[in-house]
Amino acid sequence: MTGLRRKKRIVRAGLLSVLFFLMLFGFLYTSIPDRFLMTEGKEADSFLSLPLVKEEVVKAGAQDDSNIPEGAVTVNYSFLGIIPMKSVEVTMVDEKKVFPGGMPVGIYMKTDGILVVGTGTVEGMDGKEYSPASNILKSGDYIRAVNGTAVNEKEDLISCVNHCLGSDVVLSVERNGEVSSIKVSPTQTGREEYKLGIWVRDDTQGIGTVTYMDGDGNYGALGHGISDVDTGLLMNLDGGNLYHTEILSVVKGEKGSPGEMTGVIRYRNSEILGTITENTDQGIFGKITRQKEGFAVGEPVEIAYKQEITAGPATILSAVDGTVKEYSIEIEKINLNSREANKSMVIRVTDEELLEKTGGIIQGMSGSPILQNGKLIGAVTHVFVQDSARGYGIFIEHMLEH
Repeated sequence: MTGLRRKKRIVRAGLLSVLFFLMLFGFLYTSIPDRFLMTEGKEADSFLSLPLVKEEVVKAGAQDDSNIPEGAVTVNYSFLGIIPMKSVEVTMVDEKKVFPGGMPVGIYMKTDGILVVGTGTVEGMDGKEYSPASNILKSGDYIRAVNGTAVNEKEDLISCVNHCLGSDVVLSVERNGEVSSIKVSPTQTGREEYKLGIWVRDDTQGIGTVTYMDGDGNYGALGHGISDVDTGLLMNLDGGNLYHTEILSVVKGEKGSPGEMTGVIRYRNSEILGTITENTDQGIFGKITRQKEGFAVGEPVEIAYKQEITAGPATILSAVDGTVKEYSIEIEKINLNSREANKSMVIRVTDEELLEKTGGIIQGMSGSPILQNGKLIGAVTHVFVQDSARGYGIFIEHMLEH
């Protein structure tokens, strides 16, 4: 029996060793990105440093690489230099310089269609409660037309439903990228008044920070998309504008309660600074059309790609007191292969002045540029609710590739 128990222990130890190896191999494999970007004309001896992983940079013409296109660069990774892991393509790009931002702006965005936030009950003429859209429409649906008539604003929807005088209405609804026709029976709630029992939204607004602007006025901001506050879904964009904003006060962030910048936005044509043409997971994008000199401050800086970023000191640009200033931070963690692009870095505010004023990262600072060694490497995106001094950042290359 003693020999049998010894054999079982050996088998168990062997299985645990294999499991540990597979977990370690899997962790190292997922830490290796699928692609690197590098400025044309630059050379790199290494791209990534991982324990137990050997890296080999291969450039066409340097050795027997007839299967590699001329001039191309790949990086081969192997476990202990023995077990092949992954070959990563290096894409050469033109040198790019941009003006770093840090300026707060007012944001106004129209949705492409009318967003259904949720369904509810309405009181009919008989005093009873009805839910005409329950289990028919869903949160996140976009209503595009009523009985073939396009609707772009809440008032359009209300008018079309009332015009049907209680008869069934056919809604053109976009759901998960597909448009279909859905029939709903409105409930009469008053004289010549009919309702579908839905909560809807057709626009959104707020304050954010511009990350960069190029020489042609093209900008990127926020570092994350604008999502509906109720559904949490990225909002479909029909169009929008950036407006001049004046920061009035700062609510300091505390554990469990993120702070925020509060300001005044004057939604007048004379206050428009630019357009919003894209709302993506990597931020909002468009073009600065007025007061470009306010965004093109100083000299443009180079872009640094993710493999150039190192853990350690860096800075952010922010205007929490109305003027763009540089504040010190620490890059604590770098995830070169993050599934969520806008959570590629973990950062911590170390600047005493900023900590005293804001507690760290607050709402409205999303998009604040992150610089290291004089280059733009990314933008602030999120704050940790339980630790306002820490948060996430996005690599600038993800914003530029939106």
